[in-house]
Amino acid sequence: MQTINDFFSTLSSLLWGWPMIILLLGTHLYLTVLLRFPQRHILTAIKLSFTPDKGTTGDVSQFGALATALAATIGTGNIIGVGTAVALGGPGAVLWCWLTGVFGISTKYAEGLLSIKYRVKTDSGAMLGGPMYALERGLGWKWAGVLFALFTALAAFGIGNTVQANAISTIAHESYAISPYLTGGIVCLLTALVILGGVKSIARTCGLLVPFMALFYILGCLYILVANGPYLWPAICLIFEAAFTPEAAGGGFVGTTVMMAARYGIARGLFSNESGLGSAPIVAAAAQTRNPVRQALVSSSGTFWDTVVICALTGLVIVSSVIAYPDINYTDGATLTKAAFSKIPVVGLPLLSFGLLTFAFSTILGWSYYGERALEYLTGKKYITAYRVIYIIAVFVGSIASLTIVWNFADCMNALMALPNLVSLLLLSSVLVKETRKYLWEKQLDTPSLDEE
Repeated sequence: MQTINDFFSTLSSLLWGWPMIILLLGTHLYLTVLLRFPQRHILTAIKLSFTPDKGTTGDVSQFGALATALAATIGTGNIIGVGTAVALGGPGAVLWCWLTGVFGISTKYAEGLLSIKYRVKTDSGAMLGGPMYALERGLGWKWAGVLFALFTALAAFGIGNTVQANAISTIAHESYAISPYLTGGIVCLLTALVILGGVKSIARTCGLLVPFMALFYILGCLYILVANGPYLWPAICLIFEAAFTPEAAGGGFVGTTVMMAARYGIARGLFSNESGLGSAPIVAAAAQTRNPVRQALVSSSGTFWDTVVICALTGLVIVSSVIAYPDINYTDGATLTKAAFSKIPVVGLPLLSFGLLTFAFSTILGWSYYGERALEYLTGKKYITAYRVIYIIAVFVGSIASLTIVWNFADCMNALMALPNLVSLLLLSSVLVKETRKYLWEKQLDTPSLDEE
């Protein structure tokens, strides 16, 4: 196991070196400028996400698609992932994580647009889409679509399943002394009850769970920041200073370099919001929407909520707590996160427990859909039932197993998914401009596309 862990650790370091950072941030910046800063339409995007697009083709509502995407993205990466970024990259990693989200809004917009543009309707009337279809139908690269789908199917068992299940069982055992076997059995049952019903069941459950869990966590973090009030501004200053001058961190933070802060901040930012990863467009393709740009805007709001809001709050809680309590000692992201939240009386640990439990479970649901659609692209529908059964079993395995290599494995799969997806976004940029001009710049958001007329 140590050899395997060392392999994935080395591969992760190679994949997340300067070339990936330049490609990822470069794509974010390029699309931001090319598409005339779609971030400025975020209020419109939020409004559209709560407005049903009636009489349109699709399997779920725009909000249902967004909720499912948020369920998959709002997970342990928002809590433990941010703590890991700070533990390994110093407080400056929080800024890089946040910037990945701000500029990643453009990339998430572009992914959503292409997912609708190139989606296909099956004989049963279901809508299928995502980067594999953009690669195949937009660029004629069937082979690249196959690779993306393969990496997605593998990633679903890491980033979307065992990592999350392990986080649930760990927090239940450490906080409430509940056996991992019991936790694994309960989570397995709950997962089965939802995912066996397909995308509509997943979207319906996520539509109920996501708003409640996100609002509760945001309010809890705001309370903690009020309690850490005297240290909030110093924390903000430290985050900005340490992003470019690592030695400014000092105190209880580890010594880092700018590269380390950027690497871990960007990696955890992508792990959290998945902009550029290509996963969220898979469920965006199922949305009931009259044209590609409407769903693109709705999809972009997911990155805003996930990283610009939730990850930023988590980062501020952790950094301000370390400043307020210099006695905090930590060896990894999970330890740092728990130590930071535990310093807040009454609400600290319950908030952390609730956030991890609900965020992780919702991610298991969302990624089950991604994995299914990737498998369907590769093999058709004949193995879907078997896949669901294996996915449910993996939840139990993740709950009871030691997963020291999973984070490195997840980082590797993230990068391997991102590469073909980012290339497709860059090569299909003319399509993005054409569609954006037609519906957004010329103020025709209410106009149906030819497919919907």
